[in-house]
Amino acid sequence: MNYSELIESYKSDLQRYSLDQLRYVSELGVWSLGQMYDHLILAALDYIDKVEICASSNEEQIQGKTEGGAQLFTIGAFPPIKIKLPDGPENNPSNAESKDDLLSGLDLVRKRMSEWEEKLDTINPNYKVKHDGFGWLNAREWLDLVSMHFHHHLRQKDELVQKLV
Repeated sequence: MNYSELIESYKSDLQRYSLDQLRYVSELGVWSLGQMYDHLILAALDYIDKVEICASSNEEQIQGKTEGGAQLFTIGAFPPIKIKLPDGPENNPSNAESKDDLLSGLDLVRKRMSEWEEKLDTINPNYKVKHDGFGWLNAREWLDLVSMHFHHHLRQKDELVQKLV
């Protein structure tokens, strides 16, 4: 499933949830569906911003990925495990977004992905931006990370849906 189909799938599913369901927190320390959607959108926009930084760079980076980053891109996916993000405001997504806000956010992600997809071949693959966990990634890798991240959260989405009341 390409990124556009994946985002459409998330949008289609989002239409089925009530606002109460989107904001439902099943237990302390577990995100609501709305928070998961907000996290996906914010992370994707951040990754796409990194694509833009790569595109505007004029300095090649010889350093590469970390061992974990190399493994991630070799298999083309996040491992099927739960990843606990460090505490902090950037890892505590909003639970107040409306369904329209989330739909608009997903549309923005798809639009920006499409714009950069068309330009990727013009960006020097040695222009990179460092990811804290995966090392130095180029524009293509940052864009691929968006899709991998959306795929990674499909299982979490299914688990959250099963806990809805």
